[in-house]
Amino acid sequence: MKAAYIDRYSNINDVQLGEQPIPVLAENDVLIKVHAVSINPLDLRVLEGEFKAILPVKFPFILGNDFAGVVAQVGSNVTQFKVGDEVYAKTDLNGAFAEYTIVQQSSLALKPQNISMEHAASLPLVSLTAWQALVEIAKLRSGQKVLIHAGSGGVGSIAIQLAKHLGATVATTTSGKNTRWVRELGADIIIDYKIMDFEQELKDYDVVLDTQGGKTLEKSLNVIKRGGRIISISGPPDRAFADAINANWLLKFIIPFLSWSIRNKAKKRDITYSFLFMQPNGHQLYQIADLVEAGKIKPIVDKEYPFSQMNEALQYVNTGRAKGKVVVQIAD
Repeated sequence: MKAAYIDRYSNINDVQLGEQPIPVLAENDVLIKVHAVSINPLDLRVLEGEFKAILPVKFPFILGNDFAGVVAQVGSNVTQFKVGDEVYAKTDLNGAFAEYTIVQQSSLALKPQNISMEHAASLPLVSLTAWQALVEIAKLRSGQKVLIHAGSGGVGSIAIQLAKHLGATVATTTSGKNTRWVRELGADIIIDYKIMDFEQELKDYDVVLDTQGGKTLEKSLNVIKRGGRIISISGPPDRAFADAINANWLLKFIIPFLSWSIRNKAKKRDITYSFLFMQPNGHQLYQIADLVEAGKIKPIVDKEYPFSQMNEALQYVNTGRAKGKVVVQIAD
């Protein structure tokens, strides 16, 4: 099968488009003929080896986390899906940038019926991230205030819509050129980060969803009220992350120290810091599909590329200028 893969940690120029074996199905797995995939900044970080000390991969490694496609075969224990079902998911076993991929049935869901394969492929990672941050961890509810950083990005554009559906007042950071667009997504308060300082403009927020890390993460503590919560997908990992990846005893000892500083600063303000390591979850994808079909969440696709232009698509994501997601069509 055709696939986009790497033989070593490197850069976008070393991503190869070539033949790889079709993955072997186990009893709880579902084999998917992939129609479309989307690219996430996470894919670039994996490619560059940013996580190799904690989550090493086996080469050759097929890239990709998001896909939509059609069930081609099911394992002997699979009862929830049948051949021909149109599905979408965040990968859990094999990479998505290929003609075929496999996932466990617990990670898979029927795709929303009212959108295309390309739009469905844009959703899994970012929508699960938003859901697990705002619904599962923050338990965001009507009347609360949430700051979502980088509202025009993949996670931010979905998180804004989900937060509004939950009844929250939403502030977001973005560049001035995207102000009207994020307002249409549902943002109530918009901070143009090029000319405004969110730390000075906002206060008494219940929740912050941090997608930037670094200085942005630390400054965000100053806009949260006592008893509030900050959830980061880019900050330092915590003990829960070590448990989630089944880290060895040494990493379980080391990893919590990486977030000690930010957790300590948060604790002094009576704020809870959490690092979100998003997990595949088919049940949550069904709930997200219901919101898509009800018109509460709209997939945001910036550009679409054919598989032959995978490297160009990766380069565009790497610029950081994408509004929403970048999708690559796999099926001819």
